[in-house]
Amino acid sequence: MEIDFRALLVILMSTALVNNYVLRQFLGVCPFLGVSKDIKSSACMGVSVTFVMLMAAAVTWPIQTFLLDPQGLGFMQTVVFILVIATLVQLVEVVLKRYMPALFASLGVYLPLMTTNCAVLAVTITNITGGHTYIESLVHALGAGLGFLLAMIIFTGIREQNENADPPESFKGIPITLISAAILSMAFFAFDGVIDNLFR
Repeated sequence: MEIDFRALLVILMSTALVNNYVLRQFLGVCPFLGVSKDIKSSACMGVSVTFVMLMAAAVTWPIQTFLLDPQGLGFMQTVVFILVIATLVQLVEVVLKRYMPALFASLGVYLPLMTTNCAVLAVTITNITGGHTYIESLVHALGAGLGFLLAMIIFTGIREQNENADPPESFKGIPITLISAAILSMAFFAFDGVIDNLFR
């Protein structure tokens, strides 16, 4: 089977920028808002989500293609995919707790919340509904994870600037955070059409 690297690059870039799961599709917003207070926690959460997305895509695509669909069990997709994601999140938790306890503590409740992170589940389902091949599914998951990581790091920088600013009293805290997230989301809309024209 011949691999079209240009098509894979388009999938990667468009998923990370144009169709960013957090800023364009508004999925996985809970950890995006909750963990983006310092750069270390944001980067670790972004890397963890990327890892879980990649591994979930690697496992769920064959399960759907070679097990669920041939047996007429496609209706079990969501349940099976959530079980796979939960198992992978448990693996990440065990590794962080054992080798990086300080980081594990700083991520707190947001790490187990990855089990129900709709962005991770959306990636696995989109791979199937979008008709992606196995390689395309992995690239799509990688792009989604990198997009999540990029959004986390940029938003952390914005929040650090907000901490040093002196907004009006009514905007302090959650309001200025949500306004900043909305402006960042609008900024990502500028990528519309860029990827398609870039790789023509």
